[in-house]
Amino acid sequence: MKRVLALSGFAAVAAALVLVFAGQVRGDEAYQHVVREGETLASIAERYYGDPRRENVLVAENGLTAGGGAPIEVGLRLLVPHVTYHRVEEGQTWSAIARRFYGDPRRSFVIVEANDASQSEQPAEGTELLIPYPLRHVTGQSDTLQRVAKAYYGNGGRDETRRLRRFNDLRTNRIARGQIILVPVEDLKLSDEGRAAIEEFTGRAPAAGEMRARQAEIDEELPGLLEHVRRGRFTEAVQLGNRLLGAQVLTGNQIVTIQRELGTAYVALGRVDLAVDAFREALQRQPDLQLDTVRTSPPVMRAFQRAKEGDGRASRMQAQPEDAGAAEDDAEE
Repeated sequence: MKRVLALSGFAAVAAALVLVFAGQVRGDEAYQHVVREGETLASIAERYYGDPRRENVLVAENGLTAGGGAPIEVGLRLLVPHVTYHRVEEGQTWSAIARRFYGDPRRSFVIVEANDASQSEQPAEGTELLIPYPLRHVTGQSDTLQRVAKAYYGNGGRDETRRLRRFNDLRTNRIARGQIILVPVEDLKLSDEGRAAIEEFTGRAPAAGEMRARQAEIDEELPGLLEHVRRGRFTEAVQLGNRLLGAQVLTGNQIVTIQRELGTAYVALGRVDLAVDAFREALQRQPDLQLDTVRTSPPVMRAFQRAKEGDGRASRMQAQPEDAGAAEDDAEE
């Protein structure tokens, strides 16, 4: 008789709660795969994640009672969990983002860690963040918090166990049978085949973090822009700065950095009008922006001050020759 991977009574309730939770928190990010003839959990995991070992994720998220490649019933709907991406909106905080995706602002530390950020600094507007998926694990008879951590993180070390305890607001490592443990998984990314399958069914491919990757590339290019200005290579600085601005995926902090450096370069090239415009753009993003009064030349400081004051006449003024020379001297210093 063909074995069928089924839902236990408790697991069925858990699975139903999973779908409700997914619909409320993840919205259209939740996707259900309908099992076809000949498929196994391992083959489905291979298709969506490129790794058959991820069948344990499908088992946990759907409240299934067994794994190990057992046949599953044709027509069974399986929720396919995966990380998502979020672009920070104006004024959003780590706590607000955590409340949106996890229902609890105290869980923001997971998002901060997944994006190599700092809890003390709020995310910059426009930043694309990776949001770890809160996988639901229903504990079994022999489960411990360490074993749960090892199942999804590869080891049950102290840091991983502490992470689960903190995310689930547990005071100790003790867990009971049937308890739901939320496991934030940040490497649960869809394969190209998986994204294509979802796009074919829904008409829209899930985000793959392309914007996040491009923003990381731009971060790597910014030191080159600063070096151009410091070395007095102002034409090269303008070329690089404007190319980066054309990317259309910049974070607020990246825009501020680029426009600030362009302001200095434009003064040196005799274009105070463009310098004032650049500084104005930077100040719109960061009103409290300040320049180092010791290391910044007077011509650059004047252009910056005009931008702060919103002097409309500044955009029609050209730099004097001595202003350009002073800016170049400042860059060399």
